[in-house]
Amino acid sequence: MSDKQAPIFILGGGAWGLSTALHLSRAGHTNITVFERAETIPSPYSAAYDLNKIVRPEYEDSFYTGLALEAIEAWKTPLFGPYFHQTGYIVATTGAAPPKAIHHLQAALETIQANPMFKSKITPLTGKKEFQDFAWQFSGPLNGFQGYFNRLAGYAHSSNALHGIWLHLAANGVKFILGDRAGKVEELLYDSSSPSANRQCVGVRTADGKFHRSKTTICALGAHAASLIPSLGRFAVARCWSVAHVQLTASEVDLLRGLPTTNVRDLGFFFEPDPETRLFKLCPLGAGYTNTQESGLSIPPADRLPPPQDFIPVADERKLRKLLQEVFPWMADRPFVDQKLCWFADTIDSDFCIDFVPDTQKSLVVLSGDSGHGFKMMPTFGSWVVRLLESGEQTEARWRWKDIDTRSLDWDTAVSWRIGGTRELKDLIADKKRQEQARL
Repeated sequence: MSDKQAPIFILGGGAWGLSTALHLSRAGHTNITVFERAETIPSPYSAAYDLNKIVRPEYEDSFYTGLALEAIEAWKTPLFGPYFHQTGYIVATTGAAPPKAIHHLQAALETIQANPMFKSKITPLTGKKEFQDFAWQFSGPLNGFQGYFNRLAGYAHSSNALHGIWLHLAANGVKFILGDRAGKVEELLYDSSSPSANRQCVGVRTADGKFHRSKTTICALGAHAASLIPSLGRFAVARCWSVAHVQLTASEVDLLRGLPTTNVRDLGFFFEPDPETRLFKLCPLGAGYTNTQESGLSIPPADRLPPPQDFIPVADERKLRKLLQEVFPWMADRPFVDQKLCWFADTIDSDFCIDFVPDTQKSLVVLSGDSGHGFKMMPTFGSWVVRLLESGEQTEARWRWKDIDTRSLDWDTAVSWRIGGTRELKDLIADKKRQEQARL
């Protein structure tokens, strides 16, 4: 884009929307507006509205390993550094792990070991004593645990990162329109004089009835994007995974301070506890859950807090209880608090979509398909959007718009990190109601 004063709209104030605003501003664009339906940032509609996210370079695909290494270096800069914690990263499988989980660990390990950046940074681990060399707090049996420790990785405090970057952008001229009326985009507007097959997006209509005109509109609404661009939902599917927490005491938080971020591939992952809230976050691993509508599209529930909140599926709770029994048995029977389902836009191959929407005369860009691994790229992601706008085309084939419908394909086996099968949200809610009735 040669006109740096032309109005650019970014829909969504999550990790990718804010990163895009940051890099557009750095590239000299002076008329950037971010629309966000939440009253403040971090937004509860964002997948990054969370205590923490893993920042790691482990991929079976060396392409993403390289990008993650670049992002880790950017996390260490003054702007992003306050939110990054390089605690190291333990990856493991238990003695009962299915072959798919073991294969995923081994394939990712082989990829990073082949990269010279990891020389002397990886330590293979077998048995309880070797794991305790890096996480002395592990007090459980660790039955059959095998894996490795990676010194380069860790986690970022995601909500704090969103808040900090928002304040930085607002102080440097990026405009924000917030709120469930003024900031909620309900419709993309197109030039009525253009043929329907080649329309130009000329702006948006917000929930308060106002029309806003732009030169370029960038949709960064994550799992919610298909509500505005239905054709996107054919290959970028709204999917959720469970999140749960254990409330700790101050002394227990101190006990687990400095704990490496740990991912047990057949059970779940966890982080050192958050010192402010004293919450210890855990997430089970699985293939996720969808919310398919009559239209055939999976879209998150319309309400911010869809019933039932403070709930995760029974199967996920069992995984997390097993994880705690193996690693922290003193915590295994504690109640789970702040349970929720976290929504992402998932693609069958876990590739991002960073491209112009077809037949919009390059006026509409979509950023989607974070697939549960996109947050770590926040410091660098926006540079790829700037490159797209400046070149006028997506030169990275894997990030192009897909003209195929992948919804009926075999997602469960398409990538090795998905373990198990998917289910529909309505079935989980029905299960929950049956359990509650059985207890009466």
